[in-house]
Amino acid sequence: MTDLLHQYLKALPALLIALVLGIGIAFVIFRVTRWINAHHPNSVRTAALRRLRGPIRSLVPLLLMLASLHYVKISVPAEVDIRHAISILLVGAAAWGLARLVEAIEDAVLYYYHIDAADNLKARRLQTQIRVFRRIVVVVIGLIAVAVVLFSFPSVRLAGAGVLASAGIISIIAGIASKPVASNVIAGIQIALSQPIRLDDVVVIQGHWGRIEEISLTYVVVRIWDMRRLVLPISYFITNPFENWTKTTADILGIVHIEVDYTAPVAAIREQFLAIVASSPDWDGNVARCQVTQLGVSTMQLRFVMSSPDSSRSWNLECELREKLISYLQQRFPETLPRVRAEMVPSSLTNQSDGASSSPVPPIVDPSASQLFNPPTFPSSATSGGKVRHR
Repeated sequence: MTDLLHQYLKALPALLIALVLGIGIAFVIFRVTRWINAHHPNSVRTAALRRLRGPIRSLVPLLLMLASLHYVKISVPAEVDIRHAISILLVGAAAWGLARLVEAIEDAVLYYYHIDAADNLKARRLQTQIRVFRRIVVVVIGLIAVAVVLFSFPSVRLAGAGVLASAGIISIIAGIASKPVASNVIAGIQIALSQPIRLDDVVVIQGHWGRIEEISLTYVVVRIWDMRRLVLPISYFITNPFENWTKTTADILGIVHIEVDYTAPVAAIREQFLAIVASSPDWDGNVARCQVTQLGVSTMQLRFVMSSPDSSRSWNLECELREKLISYLQQRFPETLPRVRAEMVPSSLTNQSDGASSSPVPPIVDPSASQLFNPPTFPSSATSGGKVRHR
């Protein structure tokens, strides 16, 4: 044991020199790359420079340390142990570098596709696919690196043969235990390919309106309009129905209903409606219609349809239209707002010849009015000689 430790210490100076030299070479590589990138900007080079700084600072010294063992005269067991340890570190650094390289490629591609643009359908499609596949590739790289490190030990290699011999039973147990995880991973791959949802899509799920904020391998985060987060398993979007308001385009139609009296001037209201939407920044200039859609007993219903670039601006336009139309009707045509009319009628038929009074005439009440409003209450002095008839 003492002799083996002496052999390790004998190789230590060469390993330290290789380590320092490797760090210096990595520093020079980054200085040259940064200088080239400053004079010839390139998004791919910039992304790679930012992501690969750490892995290269690890890989270059480890490679030099491995090469330095050829110039150190130590015993074979000590060289095998040192070489094995450096190889494990190299596998880890290589896996780290590959994962960071995948992230650099993602950064370089997404540099040209921003989801904050007006027409971001293509950008959202690419971002969804790239982010999902990047996670899958990183997980695969990590699993392969762990397997290579484990199988570099002879004892693990021998145990692996026994594991492969009983792989049938183990695979059944593992399949049953990991069924939810596997189904979510497969659902993630399906979503990346078929794309029923994409990043920044506007969806309605279980009555919640929100935007797709994050798509991982196993779950999806929906940012609800009140800034809450709804977290769902990714398989939910494969097995359950939901509304996607931006599947093909982001533009949407907003609808507002207003009930007015039959005396309301529809033409004047339509003209005011067109003026309101024309002056609103939330209208895209495509659709603006005013129609009479229903006729009730005492009111008629007007429907206003207008288009907007996206659902958020459509909501703002609907609220603006309601406020301004009600204000317009209150100022110009207050008599057209829904109301209950009443008139005074005699409460009884008096027979003057015989001095006898018949039973009071029951009031005639508009059946729809009782469902919308409470009948007006009159002072006792005004109703002592008659009844109120609603129409």
